[in-house]
Order: sequence, then C-alpha cells, then structure tokens
Amino acid sequence: MSPPVDSPSDISHSQDGSRERPIRRLRFSTAGKTGIAVILFWSAMVLVGPWIAPYHEAEFLDEALFIVPGLDDPYPATDFQPPGAVAWLGTDYLGRDTLSRLLYGARTTIGISLIATLLAYLIGITLGIAAAAGGRVLDSSLSRLNDAVLSMPTIMLGLVVISAYGSSLPVLIALTSVIYASSVFRIARAFGLDIMVSDFVDAARVRGEGLGWIIRHEVLPGMILPMASDFGLRFVYIILFLSGLSFLGLGVQPPQSDWGGMVRENLAGLPYGAIAPLVPALAIATLTVAINLVVDDISAHHGGKLAGEII
Repeated sequence: MSPPVDSPSDISHSQDGSRERPIRRLRFSTAGKTGIAVILFWSAMVLVGPWIAPYHEAEFLDEALFIVPGLDDPYPATDFQPPGAVAWLGTDYLGRDTLSRLLYGARTTIGISLIATLLAYLIGITLGIAAAAGGRVLDSSLSRLNDAVLSMPTIMLGLVVISAYGSSLPVLIALTSVIYASSVFRIARAFGLDIMVSDFVDAARVRGEGLGWIIRHEVLPGMILPMASDFGLRFVYIILFLSGLSFLGLGVQPPQSDWGGMVRENLAGLPYGAIAPLVPALAIATLTVAINLVVDDISAHHGGKLAGEII
C-alpha cells in the first residue's frame, strides 16, 4: 500500500519553493475542549445575557414577590433571599436579582477585559517589533521606557491614576492596556529579535526584500502561535486585575454590575449563607480556568516551550 500523501494545506514551503516537513495541526485534549465549551458559553452570555436576564441589573425586586401565605410578617426582607422561583440564584444585598446582575456583569467584565487586552496587544506588539527591527538606539530607548512601566506596582499605579482621573470605563481600559502592554512588549521584542537573526530572514535580505516585507511575511507569522498563547494568559490577568480594582471599589461603579464588584458588595451575606458573593467568584474561576486549559493545549502543540518563553 502506498504511503499517504500530504495535502497541500499540510505542507509548508521554503523561500525557494522546496517542500518542508508537514505543519502539525492543533488538536485539543478533553480538558482543552471543555475549556473551549466554557469560553463559548460565557462569550454567548456577553452577547445575549442582558436580553435573557429575568430583570434589569439595577431593578429592586418588590417585596410582594416574596410574600409567603400564612406568615405573620406581610413585608419580608428582599435582601439575600435564597434561590427560588422568583430569583433563581437569590438576591443581593439590595434585593436585586443575582442572576440578572451576573449576566449583565459578564458583558461588562469580559467586554472591558477583551478591549483592554486587544489594545495592550496592539501597543505591545507594535512597539516590540519596532524595538526588534529598528536598531540599537530605538531598542534601548523603548526598552528603558518599558522597564520604567514594569517597575511600578500595578495596583498602586491603578490607585494613583483612578484617583486623578476617576473610574470611568475609558480610564479603566486605557490604564489596563498600558500596564499590560509592557509585558506584551517584552515578549514581542524577544520573539522579534530571535526571528530577525534567523537564516530565512538573512535570505530575504539577500533577495532584496525590504524591512516592511520581512516584518509582514517573516516576523509576524512566526509570532502568531506563541502570542496567541500569551493572549489567553494576558486576558486572564486583566480580568483578575479589573476584578481586583472593583473589589477595592475602584473599578466599574454601581449601579452597573461587574463580577469583582458583585463579590465585594455582597460579602456581608456570607455569614448568613447567601450565595450572592459566591456566584460571581465562581464565574471568574470558571472562565479563567477554562482559558488556562486552552492555553496549556496550545503550549503543548508548540512543543511545551511556551511556558519558558512567555513572561
């Protein structure tokens, strides 16, 4: 029986047109597929959550909804109600539906984190490649500036900026993207420097290709897989950072809901067995663990070397 023939999409070609080894396809383990399912679920909640929520995120549930016939107290408390038919996940400290605030908070938490991550990557990769390909003076200048940003504690920097400019959504996005663009810069610069001294880049220079062509066709394609892995990790860090700011009361401001703020404002219900602070904490945990499972599979596909390369 003749050996199997690789399909054209599985074969990579060198600059002179010769065939090289087949490109390995990315296959996910059971844990990775579970992570993808969880990520897709929360992504769907970002899109449709506010439309399927039973109530508005700022709506106070009426006392009449919780009246139990036969009880002496005609006006029951609406705060920290247990899960039931009226509120499937109970109510929070102000008598608002926990499920509705969780669904609205998914849009806020994940949406802000995604925008900040994309902006951090745009800044970090652009400056990282510029440092790797722009010469020693530019590299040294950008690296020292980046070291200055990295030397600042993130929470302290966040406290200072928010105290000066307020806690609006644009400020939170800009602050987070600048903080985490410094880490993306280091990774992009490291990969860029490694690729710029490769033999295939030297061959492209000999052929007369310009710097822009080399960056588009050699540097960027070589960075896609490792940077995709780091994107997932950076997204997790940003979610936790923004949730931490909200937990301190400096993130998304009420009545708009986000997961970190929901944990902070409902902590008083823990001694009474309320699940209002546990539900958003569980949502943060499921999303971050799911992303890490997918990142682990991508790292394994890359030969297990990404863990030592990603900062």
